[in-house]
Amino acid sequence: MTYPTQIAQLAPIAVPLNFDGRGRTAETSTSQHLQDLIENVLFTVPGERVMRPTFGSGLLQLAFAPNSDQLAATVQVLVQGALQSALGNLIEIASVSIEQDDGSLTVTVEYTVLGTGELTTSTFAQIS
Repeated sequence: MTYPTQIAQLAPIAVPLNFDGRGRTAETSTSQHLQDLIENVLFTVPGERVMRPTFGSGLLQLAFAPNSDQLAATVQVLVQGALQSALGNLIEIASVSIEQDDGSLTVTVEYTVLGTGELTTSTFAQIS
């Protein structure tokens, strides 16, 4: 199976944007850059970005919602759709799992990097 080469065009700029010791734009590894991009999508509220009103997942708005099977299913679909929409040209989502516990929200995303075919699992947490 051949994979597209979009990942080769990905500039590994550190997210959030910052500067290194030389005063230049900080860079990071490609795998860390993808994790940063996923985290950015997960914890951005739709409407927060001026020129991209649909960017984000709205996940933080559900952190204190009553825990239920319906909420878990809704969040899973919400997160998977947001990641596919924002990063579908870079990664293919294999699975998303959500854990909610007393104001903390943990999201585990399993994805394949389209440029390399590498299967990766990343966990993200937001503690309120």
